Amino acid sequence: MKKNQLLLLIALSISTSIFAQIKKSKDIAAIKKMCGCFEVTFNFSETFNYSDDSLYIPSKNKTDRALELALLIKDENNELSIQHLLQMGDNDNAYIVKHWRQDWQFQNKDFYMFNGDNNWLYVNKPYKEVRNQWSQKVYQVDDSPRYEGSSSWVHVDGKSYWENTTDAPLPRRERTKRSDYNVTERGSRVEIMDYGWLHDQDNRKIIRTDSADDFTLAKEKGYNTYKRVK
Repeated sequence: MKKNQLLLLIALSISTSIFAQIKKSKDIAAIKKMCGCFEVTFNFSETFNYSDDSLYIPSKNKTDRALELALLIKDENNELSIQHLLQMGDNDNAYIVKHWRQDWQFQNKDFYMFNGDNNWLYVNKPYKEVRNQWSQKVYQVDDSPRYEGSSSWVHVDGKSYWENTTDAPLPRRERTKRSDYNVTERGSRVEIMDYGWLHDQDNRKIIRTDSADDFTLAKEKGYNTYKRVK
């Protein structure tokens, strides 16, 4: 290899490394912007159903509001953890409860993927599938797993967002009311906004069995806004 070619390869390698570090710094900054105090609005609506049952009853629209504090409880180079605390009751009788938690891990390869009916499958992904990606692991209020997936943060045209689709158990708002499906396919878009951040969801309610292909019973739209307050 000629000297000029070698120098060019070294320069390209250094440039790639610097770009990767800048990109990772932007990723970390975006994740940390989900910390703070927020007025939260939860909105869910079942949009389409594909049931053969003429008496099928869709879930009622769900709209709720809350005040939530998101605390950064782990801050390491390759792992960030945010614990959400929820204010319940009216302002005169308010009390605090532990809410959900989200762990972000850089180039994580170890996953437990939900497969229906409280069945979780361990998956070890190859490095090439998670290179420069962040996994988001979401936990229930009792620290049991809720769902997880890995994708790249995107920073373009003044936007910062992370998108992923993964399987999950039924959400709390459905778990005690619905037994006609057993998997929620969560299509999530986490986007940093000027007011705080947005969790935009396009979900599928799936019937999964060992003897047949997945059947989409219904689709659902979720639109949860986190407006930053003092």
